[in-house]
Amino acid sequence: MARSRPRCDIDGNVEKARLTEICHALPEVTSEGHEPHVIYTVRGRNFAYFQEDHHGDGRVALVCKAPPGENAALVATDPVRFFTPSYVGRGGWIGLRLDTGSVDWAEVAELVHDSYRLVAPKRLAREHSDKQP
Repeated sequence: MARSRPRCDIDGNVEKARLTEICHALPEVTSEGHEPHVIYTVRGRNFAYFQEDHHGDGRVALVCKAPPGENAALVATDPVRFFTPSYVGRGGWIGLRLDTGSVDWAEVAELVHDSYRLVAPKRLAREHSDKQP
């Protein structure tokens, strides 16, 4: 059965709605909106952000924690889509633009799941990993 396209959130943002759907499918995730941004947390620890025009940068993006060294590799491989986010980039976080054309939502989900596993308490992250194919 084909999955329906996610509905827009209240301000019409399909990307925000889809990212929220991906994040909330993970155990114990909560989100907090600071319009137009959203912070996604697990047990009080931030693991992803939806950002829209953050400090006037003009981007719509996912920002999340990446495994060591992966953020630099992704930016080097595809600097049009990936970027080093301000403030958290030096801590191993990566930004993925959601406004540069067709979004690979499987890639977004993979980045979100990796970030979740890096940030969630170890037992919860292990339980999540055990349930993944």
